Amino acid sequence: MDKRKLGTQGLEVSAIGLGCMGLTAVYGPGPSEAEAIEVLAKAVDLGVTFFDTAEIYGRLTNEVIVGKGLKPFRGKVAIATKFGFDLADAMAAGRPRGVNSRPENIRAVADASLQRLGIDVIDLFYQHRVDPSVPIEDVAGTVGELVKAGKVRYFGMSEAGADTVRRAHAVFPVSALQSEYSLWTRDPEGEVLPTLRELGVGFVPYSPLGRGFLTGAVNASTLGDGDFRRFMPRFQGDALAKNLGLVETLTQLARQKGHTPAQLALAWLLHQGPDIVPIPGTTKVSRLQENVGAAAIRLSADDLAAIEAAVPETAVEGQRYDQTGLAMVNL
Repeated sequence: MDKRKLGTQGLEVSAIGLGCMGLTAVYGPGPSEAEAIEVLAKAVDLGVTFFDTAEIYGRLTNEVIVGKGLKPFRGKVAIATKFGFDLADAMAAGRPRGVNSRPENIRAVADASLQRLGIDVIDLFYQHRVDPSVPIEDVAGTVGELVKAGKVRYFGMSEAGADTVRRAHAVFPVSALQSEYSLWTRDPEGEVLPTLRELGVGFVPYSPLGRGFLTGAVNASTLGDGDFRRFMPRFQGDALAKNLGLVETLTQLARQKGHTPAQLALAWLLHQGPDIVPIPGTTKVSRLQENVGAAAIRLSADDLAAIEAAVPETAVEGQRYDQTGLAMVNL
């Protein structure tokens, strides 16, 4: 698989990474540890070198599985993890809610993540959500200290607004911003992406398949009681019914071109710029192979226009998060 650079500090990864959140129960029951490790190994075999986890995923268990699965390949892969949620609050509430980017917490999370992952250095350390109570300059400075100490290689941010990224970057270079971006979530195109390109910061779209929706495999009957998507307005009631029509249009277009809707959605993202590295997640080897196949698809200007017409942003019904989630993004 082709490689892409994230930032100008030296981080180079596969054009498509693997989001590992779903390897522990988030969208309903997760796979067994053995199945998760099989997916990780197959990803490496297919050329994936970029893996994304976080302390909060699986309530501290996700990093452990990722560390076990990638241990045989440590010299070949880059592992990203994250700090910034109030872990005690999340454990009590059952979902991320409060934030904590105090310097002492950043340092503590780094040490704990290193231990859970079983590695000597975190390749990319993201602030998971901006903490309004802690100046971003203090956050950037603390991560910079971790880099100098050899515990972290590169600094990243997630769901931060353009001005916040600029302020952080002035203190310590930001290599990548991770935010939701896909055919049905186009928010970063306004201010964020132009700012990243001005500063030389890479962009990592999470949920590049609309939390599985753009695969065509999600409907009301597939969302179990433990599925995190039930909190999201786009997956509820009339909004879900309307959005299913958009996916059907995308599916028909993909069929005409000999691809799956997921492949077409990922290929569209890759064509938005060479500084973009999407991280679709999956628990199935067959889906992993399908996603990786998108890296080889070449789209013309007419193809891109047809894809955007199939899923126009203005036609998407419902917000991507509930009010609790929206309050934490683009700060």
